[in-house]
Amino acid sequence: MNLIQENSQENVLDLAGLGIGPFNLSLAALADGLPDYTVQFFDRKPSFSWHPGLMLPGAHMQTSYLKDLVTPVNPTSPWSFLSYLVQHGRFYQFLATEKTAISRKEFVDYMDWTARHLPSLQFNSEIREVSFADDCFILHSDRKTIRARNLCLGTGKAPHVPECTKKHMGKNCFHASELSARSPDLTGKKLAVVGGGQTGAEVFLNALQGHWGEVSDIQWISRRPNFEPLDETPFTNQFFTPGYVDSFYSISASKKPAIVNRQKLASDGITPAYLTELYRELYDRTYLSDSRQPVWGLLPDRTLEGLNQSVNGCYELILNNTLHDQQERIKADIVILCTGFENKLPQCMEPLLPALLLDESNRYQLTSNFKIQWQGPEDRKIYAVNAGLHSHGIAEPQLSLAAWRSARILNDLAREELFQINDSGSIINWQPASHKFPERSCLP
Repeated sequence: MNLIQENSQENVLDLAGLGIGPFNLSLAALADGLPDYTVQFFDRKPSFSWHPGLMLPGAHMQTSYLKDLVTPVNPTSPWSFLSYLVQHGRFYQFLATEKTAISRKEFVDYMDWTARHLPSLQFNSEIREVSFADDCFILHSDRKTIRARNLCLGTGKAPHVPECTKKHMGKNCFHASELSARSPDLTGKKLAVVGGGQTGAEVFLNALQGHWGEVSDIQWISRRPNFEPLDETPFTNQFFTPGYVDSFYSISASKKPAIVNRQKLASDGITPAYLTELYRELYDRTYLSDSRQPVWGLLPDRTLEGLNQSVNGCYELILNNTLHDQQERIKADIVILCTGFENKLPQCMEPLLPALLLDESNRYQLTSNFKIQWQGPEDRKIYAVNAGLHSHGIAEPQLSLAAWRSARILNDLAREELFQINDSGSIINWQPASHKFPERSCLP
């Protein structure tokens, strides 16, 4: 292994990871067992968790279980999902389910199992400040000071909250990421669900079925023109391949936002199976049920433009009906925001911010190998995961290429190919005509 060896600096990590979510967990799992390679990952949480507030009944992954933490680049790793099944004695039982995508609960349990067995993970260890001195990154935690030659930022994203709702955030107006922790009592309440993606669908259906008490009225609001399906078709899935990511990275930055927006439903739609389940539920309630039903409404093509609260605590949501270009108002006792997540610079990195090269939108400028461009020494690297939607494309926030990205980071750090990451089997040629097309054999 061709890592820089600096015997004069004892107890210096080759790589320190900030945050232990799925992406840094993938990096830790691939790094486990590599010789002469010291890594540690730090998180203030007491144990592994992944958006616990969104652990709703019926929630499923939107990617294949083979796109786990390690399998795409190291299928013999002891930290694969298949290894997890074997260790838990349910490999054959799982195969009998004929699942391609698994429940969110089972995938989180798999990641938790991995996290509990990796010695490089340090929970209950909050990194409060990162600085750079004596050719090393200095990590100041609540317990000790850690020195590392390289960093990987995996601190995750923060809940995105519409501007008009920020002053109202609290007990009865909150982001869906807090849902399980709050476990609200919706009995007899009027509920507004804002957001037309998978989370919005799950919150709407679970509320309709009385998961948090028998709601009296539930309105599902989305600015999308309809409740649209995730595009899981084979050619769309080519966006989630290494070859496409490399091609996307090479194009002009000015073109990238429009392309990402055009591909939105490749990663941010509602799974077709869930849409079918939801539609059947609404059909049965509309035409076949004799029992008392909650009032419900589906309100696509509406943009939330304002939120007011009366003295009695009731909310008034001001919507713009885009289809008819007119304003609408609805009432709600509870507002749940299923409005996704957004990148934010980790507060602990503030001492290094003057040295980081950010773009006009205050985002990291990343190299193709996920290094943040900065003004420090070239052999001292800062990597970032789940921070390159703007540079690497639609696959960046998804689990689909987590293992490939982790392998690419480790290969770059080691300056040699520890893992084979070339994907030469793409059916689609994304490169311009000036590139040589792969040769195809012809029938005689």
